[in-house]
Amino acid sequence: MKKTLLTLLGIVLLMSSCKDNDKSNKETLSSTSETTLYFGGDIITMEGEEAQYAEAVVRKGDHIVFVGSLEAAKSQFQNAAPYDLKGATMLPAFLDGHGHLYLVGITSMFANILPPPDGPGADFNSIVETLNEFKDLEEGKWVLNKFGWIIGNGYDDSQLTEKDHPKASDLDKVSKEYPVIIMHQSGHLASINTIGLELMGWTSKDTPNPKEGKLRRNMDGTPNGVLEENAVFTTLGKVLGNTDDEVNAKAVHLGQLQYAQNGYLTAQEGRSAPSQVNGIIKEANAGNLYIDVVSYPDMRMKGAYDLFKGDYYNHEHTYKNNFRLGGVKLTLDGSPQGKTAWLTQHYHTPPQGENSDYLGFPILDDEAANQSVADAFENKWQLLCHTNGDAAIDQYLNAVEKAQVKYNYDNHRTVIIHGQTIRKDQIERAAKLNIDASLFPMHTFYWGDWHVESVLGHPRADYISPTKDAITAGLNITSHHDAPVTFPNAMRVLDATVNRVTRSGKILGPEQRLSPFDGLKTLTIWAAYQYFEEDKKGTITTNKYADFVILDKNPIKIDPLEIHNIKIIEAIRRGKSVYKHNN
Repeated sequence: MKKTLLTLLGIVLLMSSCKDNDKSNKETLSSTSETTLYFGGDIITMEGEEAQYAEAVVRKGDHIVFVGSLEAAKSQFQNAAPYDLKGATMLPAFLDGHGHLYLVGITSMFANILPPPDGPGADFNSIVETLNEFKDLEEGKWVLNKFGWIIGNGYDDSQLTEKDHPKASDLDKVSKEYPVIIMHQSGHLASINTIGLELMGWTSKDTPNPKEGKLRRNMDGTPNGVLEENAVFTTLGKVLGNTDDEVNAKAVHLGQLQYAQNGYLTAQEGRSAPSQVNGIIKEANAGNLYIDVVSYPDMRMKGAYDLFKGDYYNHEHTYKNNFRLGGVKLTLDGSPQGKTAWLTQHYHTPPQGENSDYLGFPILDDEAANQSVADAFENKWQLLCHTNGDAAIDQYLNAVEKAQVKYNYDNHRTVIIHGQTIRKDQIERAAKLNIDASLFPMHTFYWGDWHVESVLGHPRADYISPTKDAITAGLNITSHHDAPVTFPNAMRVLDATVNRVTRSGKILGPEQRLSPFDGLKTLTIWAAYQYFEEDKKGTITTNKYADFVILDKNPIKIDPLEIHNIKIIEAIRRGKSVYKHNN
């Protein structure tokens, strides 16, 4: 519980420090020149095929106006305010390959039951203890008052001592009076207590599975409290359906805070409900967005298409009040670590209650998948498609091929999201279809051992998120964190992309490792391309935005195994500091 308390206290202190930083930065900027000269450290421009460095960078207003030698910069910009990096490393700010900014903010309000090292959730008992103590804190009481449920986020059966999911009977130890829900770290499973099952009407052995979801069951056929896929999302619809302006404002603030402190100044809300989009828009209109936020509404939710009739979507991909709709999100399967991803070959070890030939399952049939992709192409909406299993990827590639023939949407930049079990033949086919891929190498650290032992086995586990083969085939790729599945930790993303080291210290698929420079490209220029913003962001180049991240060490020059220890010193957007690390 100490870790939970520390997490909550850390959020409060960080919110306070961020406000102080914002105030001091505004005062400083208003009293100095609108021109700043950066020098005194490694400035990596991220241009070219190999690392290139500049001695000095000058920004004027929102944009970079000079990149070159320090002598020339001083001569040309004599009145510029000096910014001495003092040996630190400056890069273009990071862009979020895939994540969920709003949900990062929401989940940071709940009890942290992530497994070590990110939280205290090592076994059933620690989860129950954490929830019991959280519900008595002011923060826990606030959550219960707002949502009507006791909520925890981040348990992971693969890391629990029991190697299983807590059931309703386990969560009844938290409360028999109030409903309890705990979210699996993947976001595709959850567990609820007996009161929760009763509220959902899922109590009988005759209770059917929700459409596109599943209720795991006891030996007598009654639901045991563990939910899969749309059973999760149906429950969350009830839990989060009572969000109000206070919750939305807090979610947007806390989400931005976590992104900025990790150097991400372009954030994604990668599967937003219309209510969440409207909540973010309200904050944008109030002037409360201090980083760029791009939302991709779930295209299968009621009201999603209507959002594109407003002022926040255009084919020029421009922002209004630092917010825009980037396109739409489609989900075709589930989670490999949760064993709901749709595969063409059976799981190494099937989940409880399934046969040895279990393949996971699709979310949509081919007809519905084809229609959804066709809708995106007809409207010229960029499409992000969640496909973890290779069977789901086959379904998606087939749908894209059909839609492209019909609508000839050449510059679609549709994105395979996750692509954990993508095959080499699918990589080559995706390249021919001009599809981008946002891959998830962080799995090699968080779940690599689990993939080997239980999910895929060798050799399939070695090929998860094959970044090297993807760029060799000509795919534009990004590497992401999928927060709140993990924290939006840019250096952990880079570490996994470069090293592919599991929790136990094994290297999973060493031939798929990227160089540190290419790893940084997945966070900068290649990510900017994915957003249609390569002319404004992603490199330190004249006329691009003055969006920078400053690190305490150069990822290219240190031992790659030390990358995850690099600290973000500061994040600078349009020349103004939005996060500064307090020593």
